[in-house]
Amino acid sequence: MNNVLPHSLFTSFDIDLFRSGKHFQLYEKFGSHLLEVDGVKGGYFSVWAPAAKSVSVVGDFNYWVQGEHLLNVRWDGSGIWEGFIPGIENGAKYKYKIQSNVNGLVTEKADPFARYCELPPNTASVVWDLKYKWKDSGYMKTRADKNALDRPYSVYEVHLGSWKRKVEENRFLTYIEMAEELVAYVRETGFTHVEFMPVMEYPYDPSWGYQLVGYFAPTSRFGKPQDFMFLVDKFHEAGIGVILDWVPSHFPSDAHGLGFFDGSHLYEHPDIRKGYHPDWKSLVFNYGRNEVRSFLISNAMFWLQHYHVDGLRVDAVASMLYLDYSRNDGEWEPNIFGGRENLDSISFLKDFNEAVYANFDGVQTIAEESTSFPMVSRPTYVGGLGFGMKWMMGWMHDTLEYFKKEPIYRSYHQNDITFSMTYAFTENFMLPLSHDEVVYGKRSIFGRMPGDEWQRFANLRLLYSYMFTHPGSKLLFMGDEFGQSEEWKFDGSLDWHLLQYDFHNGIKKTVTALNKLYTSQPALFEKQFSQDGFEWIDYSDNQNCVISFIRKGNNPKDDLLVICNFTPVVREEYRIGLPSKSKLTEIFNSDHPDFGGSGVSNPKAVKAETKPWNGREYSAVVCLSPLGVSVFKIG
Repeated sequence: MNNVLPHSLFTSFDIDLFRSGKHFQLYEKFGSHLLEVDGVKGGYFSVWAPAAKSVSVVGDFNYWVQGEHLLNVRWDGSGIWEGFIPGIENGAKYKYKIQSNVNGLVTEKADPFARYCELPPNTASVVWDLKYKWKDSGYMKTRADKNALDRPYSVYEVHLGSWKRKVEENRFLTYIEMAEELVAYVRETGFTHVEFMPVMEYPYDPSWGYQLVGYFAPTSRFGKPQDFMFLVDKFHEAGIGVILDWVPSHFPSDAHGLGFFDGSHLYEHPDIRKGYHPDWKSLVFNYGRNEVRSFLISNAMFWLQHYHVDGLRVDAVASMLYLDYSRNDGEWEPNIFGGRENLDSISFLKDFNEAVYANFDGVQTIAEESTSFPMVSRPTYVGGLGFGMKWMMGWMHDTLEYFKKEPIYRSYHQNDITFSMTYAFTENFMLPLSHDEVVYGKRSIFGRMPGDEWQRFANLRLLYSYMFTHPGSKLLFMGDEFGQSEEWKFDGSLDWHLLQYDFHNGIKKTVTALNKLYTSQPALFEKQFSQDGFEWIDYSDNQNCVISFIRKGNNPKDDLLVICNFTPVVREEYRIGLPSKSKLTEIFNSDHPDFGGSGVSNPKAVKAETKPWNGREYSAVVCLSPLGVSVFKIG
């Protein structure tokens, strides 16, 4: 007996939008929804399965018996199966049992639109009401200013499962516990934003969350959906923005996931040259299928709407842009113009960005993109992909290569540390030192630093100070802010005990001071993506391994002079050219004793004199600390 009543949340307009790839709120229609129909309370279920012969809802309410609750296929050829089951309550577990019309195959699938999932390794979806009383109205009214491109944007990247653990119980922190501990820590260290590696439900811990199954469900590892809302709410209460890693590039082939969903290639591209990712052994979305585009863009909108997130960092964009990404000759097919660009994916990314920025004020999309693909962070109306920012992978690679060299050899590699400025303003760049740089034998960021103990910590302070004074927004992976010694391990906790040691605590103090410098000095953020905000003083002093430049804001009175000394040699009388006859007041020095430094500084203001230097009419003599960065206010 079929105990499913005919019912629909879809209008004909919904169906038209879905089919055209323009329905961006599918989460209001698909999935499970608690409703009252003709005075009867229960659950409405709907799923897209056009190749299905029959679809049953199986769950703990019918002993997982196929055929007890058969959904009804819509008459309009949309491939949507739906129906209302009386008596369904919040917390009911369920899946879809799908018999394929193509090959008779029977699949048992989690709901692609489930708002909550069983704790892995269990795989059922859970009927869940997302009611929550938000308390962040004040923050939401002002976030457009907080998240603007001319505001400070300093990101603390976090893997929720390994930031900190309850050692005595060997368990994760919950969302509720993180709302107290993590929020307080990010506020203490001064970051403006936190970025979570994927929180959407995933089956396999070693994937770090990048192999998603529950695209609409925060992982149950740390609590319930409302608990995650509470965590976001608490970050907003502290004035901190929340960015989520989002993975529209690929998905795993787990039996309960999206792959071969209704016995056909529904979500993945049917051509293995476009539908399979050789690096991650995963499936690739079919970006040319309108219904799939609607699914993905709806997913992005869901997190922005229901979870109040402030940005989406889009993972592996490079793999989406190119048909030959990680493929050998003969393993890919050129596009209709004979090129290697994935035209469907490019079109999808433009649609995604247009939808996000048109519907939400004060949010940003950020591309993790490692190639020279043009105009990633330029508006679509001028031919760009439409992202707000792009990771500056070239800066990251060149800088880490430079810093791992002993200072005695750095004079031969000055170009590594200055080359980024030749293209720094071609995109809105974010400077990342991310989780990818502290795994797979690369060592921790601290582990790359050369020299004796003092020099290694001085080099790390130098690196971060150079990073925070370089144009662009910033991202630092958890643990880097106190000089984590070992590589990151996803199944453990950060080495918090290191903070008992002065040098490690000094790194934390340095990062905190740099965040304060970055957020308080307009010259470091007002024009961080504009050539107008930067001027070289000297990039050619490779003999001394010194570079110097000016950072500029809207008001010339805010201008800053930055001098970086990449050797352990104190330069007591270093002459520097200046654009005006001004005085220099040192406002930051990475060699400060509080940070673990030697205390070499410029305690008194330094006056410029009329003596030409560095091609400028005026100059001044300053003292450069060893392996240090000095920041001066020009006034």
